Amino acid sequence: MSRSLASSFHTVGPAVRRVAVVLMCLLLGAGCKSRLEFPQDMGEPLPKHVKLEIPTAIKELSADYVDNCGHMQKRPLGSQLEDALVEGAYRTFKFVSYEGGGTKGTTPEAVVRVDLVNWSFKLLDGTVYDRVPADVKLNAMARVLDLNGKLLRESEIKIARQERVRIEPMQKNCDYIIDPFLQDTAIEFATKVSLEARQAFGGKIAGASGTTASAAPPAAAAAAPVAAVAVPGMSSSASSLRFKATVLDENGNLLFEGGEQIRVRVDLVNSGSQEVQSAAVTLTGTPSLLAQFPTTTLSAGRLQPGQSRSVEFVATLPHSVQAQKAELQVTVFDPATGAPPAQTFPLSIQPTGAKADDIDQIPVAASGFKRPHTYLVSIGIGSYREEQLSMRKYAAADAELLTNYFQSLGGLPASNVRLLQDWKALRPDIDEALLDWLPPHMNKDAVVIVYFAGLATVAPTGDVYLVPYDGNTTNASRSYSLKDLEAALSRLKAKQTLFFFDGMVARLGGDSRTKPGLPQWNPAGSSTVHVIATNGTGKVVEDDSHRHGLFTYYLLRALRGESDLNRDGEVTLGEATAYLNQKVLWASKAKYGQEQRPAVLPPLKANDPLGELTLTKLAAIRAAEIPLPQ
Repeated sequence: MSRSLASSFHTVGPAVRRVAVVLMCLLLGAGCKSRLEFPQDMGEPLPKHVKLEIPTAIKELSADYVDNCGHMQKRPLGSQLEDALVEGAYRTFKFVSYEGGGTKGTTPEAVVRVDLVNWSFKLLDGTVYDRVPADVKLNAMARVLDLNGKLLRESEIKIARQERVRIEPMQKNCDYIIDPFLQDTAIEFATKVSLEARQAFGGKIAGASGTTASAAPPAAAAAAPVAAVAVPGMSSSASSLRFKATVLDENGNLLFEGGEQIRVRVDLVNSGSQEVQSAAVTLTGTPSLLAQFPTTTLSAGRLQPGQSRSVEFVATLPHSVQAQKAELQVTVFDPATGAPPAQTFPLSIQPTGAKADDIDQIPVAASGFKRPHTYLVSIGIGSYREEQLSMRKYAAADAELLTNYFQSLGGLPASNVRLLQDWKALRPDIDEALLDWLPPHMNKDAVVIVYFAGLATVAPTGDVYLVPYDGNTTNASRSYSLKDLEAALSRLKAKQTLFFFDGMVARLGGDSRTKPGLPQWNPAGSSTVHVIATNGTGKVVEDDSHRHGLFTYYLLRALRGESDLNRDGEVTLGEATAYLNQKVLWASKAKYGQEQRPAVLPPLKANDPLGELTLTKLAAIRAAEIPLPQ
């Protein structure tokens, strides 16, 4: 679906949206799927015409919560429920009428009415770094009546879902990715309503084995059990138990390091018509990994038809763990109903602080990947003329290694790189690179990357100054103003400019009695994306075990492929910054006892085309070695 079509799609009512789905499928070709993924075993639509009544109380439901930055957010659950109920009705009956649309020209044979009883939505305690538990409960009554008002069937619809939702990595780590969780809730709710309505007419529901089973007769409707529901995305077989397992690590990169906590969450649902009395969940796999879990079997207890429940295994890896490939397998079993297919997760484990990926070894270049219009100015100052300022001992080496990475994986020719280290990074050297060397090379496709590892100062006004080799922390005139850098980059009129900073930010003047200003890394009118090692002042971590700045260490790991979560062989700006936000914060707290939180300014928004800017391309052999996410 194109962006323009998709944006128009959400501005119209349910009836128009349904027509729009068909039109877009015709325009975009075969293979277009509905945007609502309902279970496949709902049966063929009955040759009936029903009127669907959805009260305002449901249409106006809003999931309200406070995000990770303390802002109040609202998500329109009601509109998702309305869309799902309409879609579910069309999957159950050939003809459907509802407020604002539907089948015209014939008289409905019955009314399907859904009334809200109560509901709740909240985010719970128990955050695991970038994930927080979300809980929703939804209780309603579904009634089917004939045109004279006679009740044909009445059923209580209950939904209780809990899932860990992830922080949106493109927006300052503030908001959570809530919408998929709410949409799954809406689909489950609408599926139950639709199956209950089907049974009011003696309809048949496809079973798990692919056969059909007759529904209870209308006279027995009041006592009928809740209809079986296939929760989207869950494993299934002839067993009435269905489940989805998820493996989570603390920093979200699916590389399990010594000292990290591992959680294996298993969501179960009884999709049958009989009670499950003694379901059990079992972990098997690599013995050394299983030994870290206090238990490898958990009871899920009794599950009524349609009821769901979650269990969770938790383990902490020892710091001395050896680098290895491991495997976990999740199985669910009930003596009466059997076992659905197991789920298997291959895992990559590496010790804390180990050079498991040989970060100092330059990766193999991707064949044929060249970027003749991308330029890099890499500045690293670990040794200053004023010796008391020599605070970044790995800065010069970091600048050189980053240069090598961009030449190998980034496709930059050697002529497109300027490396300035220590005493070769005077203010005139920086000026020469920005004002003399770069301008003649610029064109409409040019991308300019500036990397600075070293020291910066911040004035009480928030103005930031980069300290060159001959600068100091007391005199702004001997430093390189960020505003001067911005002006130089702006005059280039490049297609895109990026600025990476890894270093300490000190008070200008050195007077501890003066309150420091908040560093203003994104001056007004700037078109540069700034990726900063820390969003405040003070020291940032130097990783002595790897002999790199912590931020640069993970930047290098990102560029060599660990941030390539979609495994397409390319590392984009969006992938790299999301990886840095998670990894640097986790490593600084877990390994060094201080909080270093990177910043991307201005924040990359979801679906921002700039997030798709390619930084590096991986050689095929390297891409194949990256562990696949589960």
